[in-house]
Amino acid sequence: MMRTGIFHSVFEDLDEMRAFVGRAAQDAGFDDSGIYQVQLAVDEACSNIIEHGCHGRCEQEIEITCSDSTQGLRIMIRDHGQSFDPNMTDIPDLDMALEDRPVGGLGIYMMRRLMDELHYETLGEAGNVLTMVKYHKQGT
Repeated sequence: MMRTGIFHSVFEDLDEMRAFVGRAAQDAGFDDSGIYQVQLAVDEACSNIIEHGCHGRCEQEIEITCSDSTQGLRIMIRDHGQSFDPNMTDIPDLDMALEDRPVGGLGIYMMRRLMDELHYETLGEAGNVLTMVKYHKQGT
């Protein structure tokens, strides 16, 4: 099943985005833990789009398309904010003392840990697409 939701690029729409992907994850057969992981990853991705890609004031939309299969759930997030490739970020040093760590940088790390695949593509005027995939655990 495939479903697409279109949301405003504002923090106030994050609850609606989480609910949308939560329903998709539930329909795809994920348990509560898997649903939460998907919601958290999407929340982080969309928060980054709103805060960094749109600087909190975009008049753009965020389009989220969820498609499930027997293998799991694929989520494509398209936006028209400033492009940013999450694959270009360094893995944070989690052993560094908290007061010595730079602000930020954990969100992308968390998205990578929560999801099984993370792909980013800049499409010029067509926007940016972040694709995240969450596979069903073997044996469930």
